[in-house]
Amino acid sequence: MERLRFYLFFLVCMALGFTSQAQSFAYKTLLKGLYDSDFPVVHSDKVAEKPDAYTLLDTRERHEYAVSHLPGARWVGYDDFSLERVAGLDKSKPVVVYCTVGARSQAIGKQLQAAGFQEVYNLYGGIIHWANEEQTLVKGEVPTKQVHTYSKSWGIWLKKGEKVYE
Repeated sequence: MERLRFYLFFLVCMALGFTSQAQSFAYKTLLKGLYDSDFPVVHSDKVAEKPDAYTLLDTRERHEYAVSHLPGARWVGYDDFSLERVAGLDKSKPVVVYCTVGARSQAIGKQLQAAGFQEVYNLYGGIIHWANEEQTLVKGEVPTKQVHTYSKSWGIWLKKGEKVYE
C-alpha cells in the first residue's frame, strides 16, 4: 500500500510539472520509496572528498558504464553480477555501490554484505544525483558530461549533464 501511495505521488508530481526545487523534493521522495531504510547510504560530497577511501563499484550494465562512470570505479554489472568479479577486493575497506538511482546497486550491496564485506554503502541518488551535484564523471579516463540515464523516464531527473539512453 505504501508503494502504491509513493507511485501515485510520483505521477502527480510529474503531471503537475513541478519546478526544479519541487522535482528535487520529488526525487528525494522517489529514492525514499526505492531504498530500504536499513541499508546505509553515502552522499556524493563525502565520496568526492575522499574517493580513495572507498572501493567504488558500478552495478549498471556494461554499456551504461561505457558512457560514463565515477573516476576509479570498477564495473561489476547487475544482470550477470557474480561475486567472482569482487573476489580480490579487501572486504574490510568501505565499498560504495551505485547505479542510475540506487535500486540495482542496493541489491548488489546486499549480496556483498552477505559475502562478508564489512562496510557497504549505496551512493545516494546514484549517478544521476552525482551528475546533478556536478561531481566529475569520466568516459575511460576523460572527463565527460554524458550520463546513461537507463531510460527516458529516469532521464527526467538528470538536470546537469547530457542524457544518453543507448
